[in-house]
Amino acid sequence: MRLGLRPRLILAFVLLGVVSALATAGASYVEARTIILRNAQDPAVTALTTRVANLAGGLSLPPTQQQLNDLSTALMSTDASVVAVFGDLRSDTGMELDAFSPELRAAVHDGTDAVWQRQVRDNVPELAIGVPLLLQGSDSQTRPSGLEVYALQSLQAEKASIERLATAAWLTGAPALVLAVGLALLAAQGVLSPVRRLGQATRRWGSGDFGARLEVKGSDELADLSKTFNDSADAVEHHVDELRRMESDARRFVADVSHELRTPLAAMTAVTDVLDEEAEHLTGDAAAAARLVSQETRKLNRLVNDLIEVSRFDSGTAGLVLDDVDLAPAVTATLRARGWTDRVETDLPEGVVTRLDPRRLDVIIANLVGNALRHGGPPVRVRLRATESFVVLEVSDSGSGLPPEVLPHVFDRFYKADTARTRSDGSGLGLAIAWENARLHDGRLEATNGPDGGAVFTLRLPRRHR
Repeated sequence: MRLGLRPRLILAFVLLGVVSALATAGASYVEARTIILRNAQDPAVTALTTRVANLAGGLSLPPTQQQLNDLSTALMSTDASVVAVFGDLRSDTGMELDAFSPELRAAVHDGTDAVWQRQVRDNVPELAIGVPLLLQGSDSQTRPSGLEVYALQSLQAEKASIERLATAAWLTGAPALVLAVGLALLAAQGVLSPVRRLGQATRRWGSGDFGARLEVKGSDELADLSKTFNDSADAVEHHVDELRRMESDARRFVADVSHELRTPLAAMTAVTDVLDEEAEHLTGDAAAAARLVSQETRKLNRLVNDLIEVSRFDSGTAGLVLDDVDLAPAVTATLRARGWTDRVETDLPEGVVTRLDPRRLDVIIANLVGNALRHGGPPVRVRLRATESFVVLEVSDSGSGLPPEVLPHVFDRFYKADTARTRSDGSGLGLAIAWENARLHDGRLEATNGPDGGAVFTLRLPRRHR
């Protein structure tokens, strides 16, 4: 799941706050811990080394058991336990030598300097110190005397100080985290408010309200974005208004011209009816001219009727006159009225009744079958299928089918697959009108190619009942 901008901003600020707080607190903790431990161990090592040198200077070597005990007792303190060792002898006071690691004891035995080591024993932090007693030879060289002093000093107080420091670091980091969340919310609000307003304005655009504008606040990048949006909106609204005006003018022009042509066309149709009756008595150029005038007048009449129908679709005035229609007789009547019964194979089961506009169904079937007869190959077939929810009429032919580049445009107005054929019997509006009539019924009209070739037009209409 993809997070929105607000959660991502908050998460980024929180991570930044956490990392910054951890880094700062961690660095402070490590530095303070080092200082605390150094302040505890350096004075302790120095003090023990000095006291050993002062107190052991008067001892005879090898020392007696009593001398070791006295030295150990003299070196004892409230926070340190001391044991003195010489060979196999050790003082009776202090702790067992097992409290000191073998590594530390070996370093003291073989070295000439004090050695220290921090360790934890029984969950108690301790500082283990080993100091060898050195003798000054006649050659001014120092050498180990064999006397070794070991001390254990508790670091419990230092541990408590370090723990208080860690607690303080966490308590300091928690407000920083809260501050990071607050800053994230503030930044998100400042960024998301203009973005949210932009989204609302864009959705208004999508719903057709091109008057949506943004309030420009400030002078930052988001203000520039709002200004750019408003400038773009002004330009788009102007162009949309121009396009709407031009489209309205074009529709009105087509409708006006089509209606104005109906009266002279009615007169011309009457004249062509007379010419058709007299054409058989004419000869030569007169007969050809009479037939040409009659043919072109019928084409012009069909074109005007198609344009009027298209203008109704565009203006939203086209409506349905619904009736209960038995599809098999209705399709058969359409084919019979145009003399296509012998040229079309049908598969029309009886009893498929639905509510639709009979006139518009006739227009759809006539355009689909007429198109198949003109541009497809025989035989042309009409097949009816029905389900509980839909009726499906399929018109197919056995021609070469529709080229792939034609399929997306087959229902476009005035589109003709053969661009070289500037004149034809059709106006290029028949399939577009059929598609509009299907849409008016809340149905679909689709064009495909059959598996064995040939174009297939499928009309799918919802099955309505009383």
